[in-house]
Amino acid sequence: MKKQDTSENQAKQVYLAIGSNLGNKFNNIDIAKFELEKLKIKVIKSSSNYITESWPDPTRPNYINIVIKVKTTLTPIKLLKFCNLVESKLGRIRKKINSPRTCDIDIIDYNGKILDGKNQQLILPHPRLSKRNFVLLPLFEIDKSWKHPKSKINIVNLINSLPVKDLRSIKQI
Repeated sequence: MKKQDTSENQAKQVYLAIGSNLGNKFNNIDIAKFELEKLKIKVIKSSSNYITESWPDPTRPNYINIVIKVKTTLTPIKLLKFCNLVESKLGRIRKKINSPRTCDIDIIDYNGKILDGKNQQLILPHPRLSKRNFVLLPLFEIDKSWKHPKSKINIVNLINSLPVKDLRSIKQI
């Protein structure tokens, strides 16, 4: 009988960003969290809701964004597939990049793991998290001691490096 590797099956700490700018945005985010829980992705902590302008076209509907801390035994690729499944269930249609959507779920940090994307369809940590006010501020709310897995820069310094206009354009609601 083969001995099972217990480290493979241990729950990993993961941060996910969830956003919506179509339909009932608050409801979409709540349903996304519920659907993740049904897939054995345990939500440990959730930030407040934050409202931001749509980027790169601010004339599109505003986003509601949150960051959640979860525990899961899923591999990063399997987690990505489950996140995509939840997005589809909520009616996300992948048109062109940055188009409005009912639900967007990004893996921000998977237990400090670093993946370069060369041999898989996922880059970890999320490649643009350091530039996103709608990720950094909610992440700071739920984990003030978080550090970027690759650069090792703490969250306070990442937030302080954002342009002032980005800091002024986000509101906690």
